[in-house]
Amino acid sequence: MFHHITVLKEEATRALQVKPDGIYVDCTLGGAGHSSVIAAELGAGGRLIAFDQDDTALNNAKAVLAPYEDKVTLIKSNFRHLEEKLLEAGVPVKDGVPQVDGILFDLGVSSPQFDDADRGFSYNHDAALDMRMDQSIELTARTIVNTWPEEEIARILYRYGEEKFSKRIAKVIVKQRSIAPIETTGELAELVKEGIPAAARRTGGHPAKRSFQGLRIAVNDELGAFEEALHQSVRCLAPGGRVSVITFHSLEDRLCKQIFAEYLEKDVAPQGFPIYVSNGGVLKLVNRKPVLPTNEEVTSNKRARSAKLRVAEKVKKETQE
Repeated sequence: MFHHITVLKEEATRALQVKPDGIYVDCTLGGAGHSSVIAAELGAGGRLIAFDQDDTALNNAKAVLAPYEDKVTLIKSNFRHLEEKLLEAGVPVKDGVPQVDGILFDLGVSSPQFDDADRGFSYNHDAALDMRMDQSIELTARTIVNTWPEEEIARILYRYGEEKFSKRIAKVIVKQRSIAPIETTGELAELVKEGIPAAARRTGGHPAKRSFQGLRIAVNDELGAFEEALHQSVRCLAPGGRVSVITFHSLEDRLCKQIFAEYLEKDVAPQGFPIYVSNGGVLKLVNRKPVLPTNEEVTSNKRARSAKLRVAEKVKKETQE
């Protein structure tokens, strides 16, 4: 059974200001929690296009979204192909670019992916090392830990997992694989523990958490895909449209802030100049500080505790229709 608790469900969908006849995109379908809310607000002329690369999520969504099947299009694809897939789906185009009224990203990994031992994501379940969100891709966590250079493994753990003992852990991994291949999540979790000093293991949750995060991001190229997709989202938003982004760790949040900043409309006139002069930016922030989950949500779903929601709106310009 596919069971997933959607984080910031009302806040993220409300921020989109769904219009009954609008076109909306859920780039991270997952358990279809956000998609269900959006679809329910659409009228006969509205449309929701939802992306996921996980067959389990897509099959579950077909059942969850069945009451809205005439308004919903499900697409099996990584969201880095957003613009291409929207064109294929027949979304209206302006200047060669598909135009939609709202786009949502929920960058958390679906609970079933963590909880299903066979997927090899979790240090809490001993299973074959995998961590692929899309089971059709070739690269797995097993390949990385058993074949990639020690320096590259250390870089992944430090860059994507923010693990300060990354070099020590990488050294332990390479030493063990010279004896026998590392096959399971349980084996890897024990090796990570071995690479972290005993005193450091006593604080900050499970010692393998950061390393597993780093490997998962590397296997699925999560940050690269998100960067590509968020740039495409800005292009694909119609004037007045909004993009709503939920992140779960500092790397995602920082990347979101940086990309939004690239597109922000700003007054570039000298101080005291009587006329507003724009830098030509196309976005404005809806919330200058991220929206955080309530204490009640965190209490009921501990995976929500690190979530942050940022929202930006496409600027309506006189030259735009």
